Amino acid sequence: MIPGGGQPNMQQLLQQAQKMQQDLAAAQEELARTEVEGQAGGGLVKATVTGSGELRALVIDPSAVDPEDTETLADLVVAAVQAANENAQQLQQQKLGPLAQGLGGGAMPGLPF
Repeated sequence: MIPGGGQPNMQQLLQQAQKMQQDLAAAQEELARTEVEGQAGGGLVKATVTGSGELRALVIDPSAVDPEDTETLADLVVAAVQAANENAQQLQQQKLGPLAQGLGGGAMPGLPF
């Protein structure tokens, strides 16, 4: 018979959970500091977002500005921001993916990963 009925060591589980939580917080802080770019129209419009998805900068080449066609410019801005956000999501997967796998998989039921 296993002492304690084979239950996992709660202290050890708590320590593992705390370490994973600290690693996750550190990764989230790094994402908030890291900037990625997306562009549209062959670089006519460039958007910069943080790894957590916050829009930080938008650069529009003057040749993209046509007062008679603001709709195209708006489409380019939207496309550049979407591209930047896709790059941010890829970065999030790289940074948080391994941590989420460590939290999920039944090791820590009830956590949203």
